[in-house]
Amino acid sequence: MGRRSHSVVLGLSIWVCLVTAGSGIGANWGTQTSHPLPADVVVRLLKDNGFQKVKLFDADSASMNALKKSGLEVMVGIPNDMLSSLASNVKNAEEWVSKNVSSYIDNGVLIRYVAVGNEPFLETYNNSFIGTTFPALQNVQSALIKAGLSSRVKVTIPLNADVYQSPTERPSDGDFRADIRDLIINIVKFLSDNGGVFTVNIYPFISLYIDPNFPPAYAFFDGGSSVADGAITYTNVFEANHDTLVSALARNGYGTLPIIIGEIGWPTDGNVNANPANAQKFNQGFMTWLLSGKGTALRPGPMDTYLFSLIDEDEKSIQPGNFERHWGIFAYDGTPKYALNLGTSNSGTLVKARGISYLERKWCVLKASASLSDKELPPSITYACENADCTSLGYMTSCGGLDVRGNVSYAFNSYYQKNDQEEQACRFPGLSVTTTTDPSTSTCKFNIMIDTFGAAPPKSSLFPGKLFPASSVLLFFFYYCFFSCPSFLLALF
Repeated sequence: MGRRSHSVVLGLSIWVCLVTAGSGIGANWGTQTSHPLPADVVVRLLKDNGFQKVKLFDADSASMNALKKSGLEVMVGIPNDMLSSLASNVKNAEEWVSKNVSSYIDNGVLIRYVAVGNEPFLETYNNSFIGTTFPALQNVQSALIKAGLSSRVKVTIPLNADVYQSPTERPSDGDFRADIRDLIINIVKFLSDNGGVFTVNIYPFISLYIDPNFPPAYAFFDGGSSVADGAITYTNVFEANHDTLVSALARNGYGTLPIIIGEIGWPTDGNVNANPANAQKFNQGFMTWLLSGKGTALRPGPMDTYLFSLIDEDEKSIQPGNFERHWGIFAYDGTPKYALNLGTSNSGTLVKARGISYLERKWCVLKASASLSDKELPPSITYACENADCTSLGYMTSCGGLDVRGNVSYAFNSYYQKNDQEEQACRFPGLSVTTTTDPSTSTCKFNIMIDTFGAAPPKSSLFPGKLFPASSVLLFFFYYCFFSCPSFLLALF
């Protein structure tokens, strides 16, 4: 999901069997957040919950250092914006491998994979990385060979499931997307020749999100909808999607290439189908299926998988949808969002992050005396939402039931907390006031941000009154609200 970025009833004996077989459950650890949990806290969170593996989107030094001697297997990522440099000169790849692989392995980080890029062939990228991804992959492999690591560290490219398709919707008719078919086959051959793996991100939620006619039951793992493919009947879109890839590989002569599920999960907010109940249903159903070890019809057996994602990220792009900031199985502070059995000894209860400190128990809200017709209100809301996170205010989201004043208060508080409760961050002209009374409701939580131990506040300036021309502010607000705000908030303007 462009960074995007996330359980189970079976016993510990099955878990050990899966891990021994080289499969098991991992988590995606993204860091696009205004107030990241300390890296050592995240590593402890992973271990406390029985994760065996972790997938990173870059070689962040704090994350990598915290993983030293942790026992966690690591897939370290190379961002798309680095592909051009690595493709242009093998020396650049050698320097990257030396700095971000060799040095950490020497210090006890169990790096098993290097992920070259992240979904670089998404159609929305308009071929931006078509010419650089494969050469970068080749150069990274050459660098691993030169460093003497190619037998221990394998290369891969996490790809979105849109790189393959079936013209009939039957998995057995799967093949790679026509416009990139030759490129993908060359990459697949290279992976096969060098002991690499095919990593794919599969999102049943997206199928439901983009297609209003998609049968909801087919997104989950409890039956209720099915697709027949000869003698095989698929009862969920994940298995069908996975086997479409298997068919595409087999059609082109690589039917035994190992497959890793790089990302799979379900968001909890920001869309009518994104809520904790659906996320728990999907992730629990998937994990129960995964730990059964049965695999799919075309690829039976254990499967190597990374849930997306571990923790919510409040600074991710919302271009795909407001749900993008809500994929975590844990909230921003490492608190579990719902019960999830990962097949460990925790019996379905996720263990929250330990050692978390919070800012003071105070919030920024709309003054009781403030008028909803105040001309300063639209630009104030716009500024707060643009520089913080209002993705929980949309239709049928966790805070969608707030009244108009509640919506405004939520926006103000989001900005206030993101700026570490700085006094001037609650100085929306004549409109805002701090309070020690929690404005949260039964469904909508007004967060208090974690204390990141003296970290610098976000780069965005604290609210200065007239930062933008009024016309620009209002245009942004109308655009934002068109997609995200309840109709009664739109009525204000």
